[in-house]
Amino acid sequence: MRQRLPLYFLLVRADKPIGILLLLWPTLWAMWAAGEGSPAWHVVVIFTLGTALMRSAGCAINDYFDRDFDLHVQRTEKRVLTSGKIRPGEALAVAIVLALVSFLLVLPLNALTIQLAFVGAFLAASYPLMKRFFAIPQAYLGIAFGFGIPMGFAALQGSIPAAAWLMLLANICWSIAYDTEYAMVDKPDDLKLGLRTSAITFGSWDVAMIGVFYAATVGLLGVAGAMLGYGWPYALGLLGAAGIAITHLRWIRHRDPRACFRAFLHNTWFGFAVFAGIFAQTVFFRH
Repeated sequence: MRQRLPLYFLLVRADKPIGILLLLWPTLWAMWAAGEGSPAWHVVVIFTLGTALMRSAGCAINDYFDRDFDLHVQRTEKRVLTSGKIRPGEALAVAIVLALVSFLLVLPLNALTIQLAFVGAFLAASYPLMKRFFAIPQAYLGIAFGFGIPMGFAALQGSIPAAAWLMLLANICWSIAYDTEYAMVDKPDDLKLGLRTSAITFGSWDVAMIGVFYAATVGLLGVAGAMLGYGWPYALGLLGAAGIAITHLRWIRHRDPRACFRAFLHNTWFGFAVFAGIFAQTVFFRH
């Protein structure tokens, strides 16, 4: 077991926390919006731990389903499952254990949140298959990565207002933007394998479409904020996020893989900017 644990650590990408952050920011948006600046801390802890565990489980199940494809992609050919350092059954077992622990965390919460947890688990487990069927699997990723938003409102308010669904829709647009940047890195390999990604679907319009989805993200978050009665502190956060998005578009305009990957990683600051706006609005300028 001492030899296996470091391999499991790599399997769930614990050495690459960007995935956890991209899931965590939308969840924190919901925590502070639904909690009106003072969410119950035990709920914040449950959702933070659950986010990390479900992202880790998602990485394990993703590698399980993609193990044959990953052999032919330069960036993934040396992953611990693809290279044979662990067996497929081990990866599946790791995913199941992590998902179960994550589910146990939500049991102290209300019935609606527990029901939504089943939906969230299905979304996380089924996402890896979407790239085989859907032209823009990143949209499905956005639902899976943003499902902490309706769950957060359910846990803290016992219901899911329209603004929460708009925030989820915004997260879908944001996921399409940042994951297209990520997919642009693997585009040559994905074309050879016959996989479907937004980078392939958008073709020569990839950079322009990333800009469209960044704009849609900011616009939808703006409408959600208006529905929640937010003012200029939140608007400043969105303005910061918009500035970050414009920076990303400058970086990726020549489609250099390193620049695209840099933009993808930098999206954590986009999520932070939105959270900073919600935090300032709800903590210092609450109604």
